[in-house]
Amino acid sequence: MTHRIALVVVSLGLLGSVAGCTSTGIAVREKVFGIAKREQLVDRVEEARDSQGEAKEQFASALDEFLAITNQQGGDLEKRYKALQKEFDRSKSRAADVSSRIGKVEGVGNSLFSEWESDNAKIGNAALRAQAEQQRAGSRTTFDSMVRVMREAEGKMAPVLTAFQDQVLFLKSNLNAAAISGLQGEASRIQGDVQRLVADMQASIDEANRFIEQMNSGMGK
Repeated sequence: MTHRIALVVVSLGLLGSVAGCTSTGIAVREKVFGIAKREQLVDRVEEARDSQGEAKEQFASALDEFLAITNQQGGDLEKRYKALQKEFDRSKSRAADVSSRIGKVEGVGNSLFSEWESDNAKIGNAALRAQAEQQRAGSRTTFDSMVRVMREAEGKMAPVLTAFQDQVLFLKSNLNAAAISGLQGEASRIQGDVQRLVADMQASIDEANRFIEQMNSGMGK
């Protein structure tokens, strides 16, 4: 019996890890582990918010490294290039993490609001049903607005990554003083792009915080 229980636990763990935020994974966490969809949604939003914060810091770090190269006066240019390459790789990883976590937010959110709408339809009292539906619609509007802001910020990461990649590849092919002068011409534009991205990421983080506060205040299901 002990072996059977252990096998069930392991199987559930594997199912949860493979299913991710699919409907199966969401249902398993709710029915087996007692984690309500509302709690799962708040958790996923918090994770997305945190990943955006990490990405924001990472892009700022990559910008600092890029600006350090453009201000280089002699020294070990190859060492600087390797440092920039590392920052670029980290930025790319952070961006992928943000996209993944936003996807999980959408998955749990869609499941929650679908169930909520279905449950509201079963309420016999018309006045209570209307009130419940108003709450659901309000929370859905806030949720959709938050996801839209997240996706907009996410979309602005790709152009910045492309710009960084261009500079990394250019520097790799031209590890000399002439390359520095070429990079300097792009420094101002990239700096502006990153600063706007950082501001957009912060706005998205703020939007996530507002949604989390609303859900935790009991307005959500």
